[in-house]
This record gives sequence, structure tokens and C-alpha cells, in this order.
Amino acid sequence: MTNIAVAEGASVLANPRAAGPGAPYGPARETILDGAGFDRAEAAIRDWPGYRETPLLGLPTLASQLGLGALQYKDESGRFGLGSFKALGGAYAVYRLIARHIAARHGVPMPRPADILGGRYIDEVRSLTVTCATDGNHGRSVAWGAQLFGCRCVIYIHATVSEGRRAAIARYGAEVVRVPGNYDDSVRHAAAEAEKNGWTVVSDTTYEGYRDIPIDVMHGYGVMAREIIYQTPEPPTHVFVQAGVGALAASVCAAFWLAWGPGRPRFTVVEPVNAACLYQSGLAGHPVAVQGDLETVMAGLACGEVSPVAWEILAGGADAFATVDDAFALEGMRVFAEPSGADPAIVSGETGASGLALLLATADNEPIRDILRLDEGSRVLLIGSEGDTDPAIYREVVGRTADEVRR
Repeated sequence: MTNIAVAEGASVLANPRAAGPGAPYGPARETILDGAGFDRAEAAIRDWPGYRETPLLGLPTLASQLGLGALQYKDESGRFGLGSFKALGGAYAVYRLIARHIAARHGVPMPRPADILGGRYIDEVRSLTVTCATDGNHGRSVAWGAQLFGCRCVIYIHATVSEGRRAAIARYGAEVVRVPGNYDDSVRHAAAEAEKNGWTVVSDTTYEGYRDIPIDVMHGYGVMAREIIYQTPEPPTHVFVQAGVGALAASVCAAFWLAWGPGRPRFTVVEPVNAACLYQSGLAGHPVAVQGDLETVMAGLACGEVSPVAWEILAGGADAFATVDDAFALEGMRVFAEPSGADPAIVSGETGASGLALLLATADNEPIRDILRLDEGSRVLLIGSEGDTDPAIYREVVGRTADEVRR
């Protein structure tokens, strides 16, 4: 029998197929994400202009209020000026695509980023067009990567993507096209347009016949996880990671599993109530598509279909799948912006606050804390995947601008 506990605005499922802390990562998972892939991504991204590690912040007062031993927050709001961890994945996949094209054309090893950035292959790079569908942050990363390395970019957004997020993508020189329907509809539209025009899709989700580029995206995300490994003296006991299609969650899970083995933290995947494809897949034991408009304020998580390769990691790597209501994500943004004690003020978007949202929704729910195995000694890591990626929405929710919060 599945082990499910429910609170007002949240639900948690203990994964009946969890591999357990002592299970090896294993060769099957290494065909998707492996140490060599993370090494390549780290070496490339550390050489990009403007690279620096993002901070890992401690929140001792909030941890005490939530009945935890420690609480840490990986703050991606300053990543390459894009305000999101997505800067690591989409742009890295654009680089890899361009490098593979050059290597095949000239019969040479894949060039380093500096070789491409220096303009040596500019005419060939300009002949390429990359495209994708996005809720906002991934498209911004692909557009930024295309601008950085010099190729053309067309981005598709669905009906409910905010105007602020559309404008942020266009700022990096991409052509942005709004299409009817939800995120999954826009994914299919982007694939069809790419096929018709000879463009290349740079997506973070896999589908039949399309695998290598999303795996590049996921290896790029792993740079963030590697930074956490370097920044913390001991592994956290728990990590809460938000999921749309599951690419970020799978990347973090894999990187921690490879680095910490049996000492890896318990891993919980967090999704909005209305877009809980991984939660439903956990119930079913196989990928399940969630239908409908997928409406949620956690815009970066409004996805109804699991990425198959992400599922191959998370089916055994996740200890629990959880859903949380939008209201707690909004409350999480405000709690971060108005800290208690000596905790730092944090600028977090709705998606970035989803891990805290689950903690807020379940703080007094003993059955859920039992499933998650949370107690006063737990050291919990949250992934702050975005800052104020839509400044207007952020100010409306928090009541202040991001700059005012930081001051």
C-alpha cells in the first residue's frame, strides 16, 4: 500500500520504489547522467565570462521556527544576470550543439567555449537556429546562450506566460512567439516548427528520438549541485527540489548520489497541486501525463508531462513526491523577503520558494514529517532556483521591489 499523508494545501507520497540510501547509483543511470558529463559541463561553464559560484545561505532562525536543525538555501538569483539556475542548462546545451556542429564540419575535436566566443567560427555559428518552448526561465537561458555564442534563436511561449517573462527573453535578441494552449502544447509546436524549418530544439525534456540535448541541459544544471558539494562541509540530511518536467530534480539527485553515495540526503520532489506529473507518476509507477490548463503561480513548474530520462533517475532516486498549493509558495516568497533574527533577506520567485512552501504547509503535520523523516536534527537544503524573474509579479506579491528587499 502506498504511504500518503495530506495536509491543508499539501500532499506527500512516500515513494514505494525508492532505491534507498545504500543503493549504488548504477550503470543504467550512468548512461544518462555521469561524472564525466558533469566534469565537462563544469570545465566549460567555469570559463564563461561572468561565471561565479552562487551563495549557499544559512537560515538558522527559520530552521528553528520550522523545527529543524539547519536550513540552507542555494540562491540562484544572481546566476549570470539571468536570475535563474536555468542559465546553466540551456546555454550549455547551445554551446555543445554549436561545438558538435563545428567538430563535424571540420573533422576536429569539439572547440572550447573561448574558441567560439573569439569569433573564429562566426559564419558557421550564424547559420544555426535554436528554438524551444518555455514557461520563462529555460527560454531566457537558451536566448542568452544563442546571443553569447552568436546563433539565431526563436522561442515559443504559451498563453499564460507573463508579459514580463516574454520581454525578458526578447531582451536577449530572441524572436518570441506566443502560441495557444499550455506548456506541453507549446513544446509540440516548437518541435513541429523546428522540423519544418531545419532548426534545432534545445529542450530540457526528452521524447522519442530526442535525448542528447536534454542530457546536456541536465549536465549543465549539475554545475549548481557541484557548487553545493564544494560549499557544504557535510551533506544535508534532506533536500527538497522543485520539478516541472523533472530535469533539475534528476540532475541534483544524480550529482549528489554520485558524490555522496550512501551518505546522500533523502530526496523529496516538490510540485504544484495543479501540475503534479511526477507525483502522479510516483503513484502509478510509470510516467503519467497530467491534463488540463496546469495553472499555477509557480510558472516554471507548469508542466504536465515527465521527461522520460528524468524519470529514469527519479523513479528510484526520489524518496518522496510532494504537492503544494500556490498560496504557500506566495507565503514562502514573503517569508524569505522578511526574515527573522539574523537570517539574510532573500529574493525568491514563486518557483524558487516551492521547497519552503512545502515546509510551511506541513510544519505541524506529524504524519507528513514522519514520511519525510524530518525532526529537530534535520539539515534541510532548498534550491532557490530563481529570483524576481518577473519584477512586476514579485513586487505585487511581496509589496516591495527586489532591490528594496536586498537593501
